[in-house]
Amino acid sequence: MESYNFKVIARIKSDFPEKFGIPRQSGLLPNLRSTIRFEPEFRNANALRGLEGFSHLWILWIFSENVRDTWSPTVRPPRLGGNKRLGVFATRSSFRPNPIAMSCVKIEEIRLGGSNGPEVIVSGADLMDGTPIVDIKPYLPFTDSVPEAKGGFAEDVKGNNLEVEISSALLEKIPAEKREALVQLLGQDPRPHYQDDAERVYGFNFSGFEIKFKVSDSKLTVESIQEIL
Repeated sequence: MESYNFKVIARIKSDFPEKFGIPRQSGLLPNLRSTIRFEPEFRNANALRGLEGFSHLWILWIFSENVRDTWSPTVRPPRLGGNKRLGVFATRSSFRPNPIAMSCVKIEEIRLGGSNGPEVIVSGADLMDGTPIVDIKPYLPFTDSVPEAKGGFAEDVKGNNLEVEISSALLEKIPAEKREALVQLLGQDPRPHYQDDAERVYGFNFSGFEIKFKVSDSKLTVESIQEIL
């Protein structure tokens, strides 16, 4: 079988040290900031010349936590409760013949200097901290945007947001610039859709904090927020 090798050009610096809690798609959390930090070989400001004229990027990256030697023609999308099988090429499942993903993000800032420069600060990324990136490409609105496109089964499960209940005392533990992103993330229900236990306490790590919550009757209640030392 013909194969190709790719170089890792960069890694993402994000608020998610593990898979649980990461947004299911890019662009869902516009207030969520991440940093594209290039590997030493590719830390060359000339490689970003002209990027300042664009507002968005495509990030091509590797599902590094789901690399496997085998593949299945069908998968169980979590958004469908994990009970229905669909063709792998009709989904964005991470379990694919090649563990390649793509995300559209907004460019917030391009930093050319500094010890880690150049760096690209982006919003709306759905990548775990440290995820390897194999390429970035500018988003072209006149070709990449198709307003009349159909969304398949994904259209049926979008927009089912939860009401979020979190005390001001707990929310104040989170840095001010990250609070809105956290509330938006919780509202989109980070649980797998096949889990619906009103008594279960769920938890995930976000920006150095452990967030614990319960969900009952479409309301998510934050139980505790603890800094991870």
